[in-house]
Amino acid sequence: MRATGEIEVPGARLRYETAGSGSPVLLLHAAVTDRRMWEPVVPALVDAGLRPIWYDLRGFGESPTEDVEFSPRADLIAVLDALDLSRVVVAGNSRGGLIALDAALEYPERILWLIHIGAFMSGLDRATTPAEAVLFEAMQTAHRAGDALAEARIDARLWLDGPTAAQGRVGGEVREAFISMDLPNCASGRVEGRPVPLNPPADERLGELRIPVLAVVGDWDLVAAQAAAERLESAVTRAHRVVVPGVGHLMPLEAPDVTARLIAEFVTSA
Repeated sequence: MRATGEIEVPGARLRYETAGSGSPVLLLHAAVTDRRMWEPVVPALVDAGLRPIWYDLRGFGESPTEDVEFSPRADLIAVLDALDLSRVVVAGNSRGGLIALDAALEYPERILWLIHIGAFMSGLDRATTPAEAVLFEAMQTAHRAGDALAEARIDARLWLDGPTAAQGRVGGEVREAFISMDLPNCASGRVEGRPVPLNPPADERLGELRIPVLAVVGDWDLVAAQAAAERLESAVTRAHRVVVPGVGHLMPLEAPDVTARLIAEFVTSA
């Protein structure tokens, strides 16, 4: 069974979907996509006896926002409250993983387990390689010029293929789906609100985490995401890192079966 709804939060509305009837797993998308990135993963999670819940972060997809300060962690908790969920497993990709980790630290009583997929960490230096720096500069140039399509294509090169992989490594329907999600995010004048960061940031508070953590990263991913996974494994007692070969930053899009399997196996084992 599948359902869609909206949740009112201060200055915004959050569009969400749910499927299945098992143990709840909240899914947070990347900043270059919207909630649709989880569509390829959802059926396998339902088949595994889980209840995926996925929503558009404020300012993305169908979650419009005013130009206000807000806490992404508080938005996450508002989703749980609206669905009457006391504690859940949370899985996040890219910025979604950063938000999930921050929420686990700010609201430890609400996050049961954490799955950090190709994600970053607040407070951890985001080092870049020369190849990444070139693509980031090209992306910013396209954005300043107001060329959303050029920016989205550079994003696909960086986030989907991987900065050191062959251009167009991930093609076909997956690339088309990515471009369609990312284009609105590249639009000039887009309103996405002003997120208030976690203070102190996650990198300074990892010793507070007592929950099981799965840190997943692809070997084509950016160095900052790989460093975050390594940092979690070294600093969190119950953290385990998995490196998936031949996969880039957006694992739920590129490798949905692997993503679903890792989530389901982790929930079962934890």
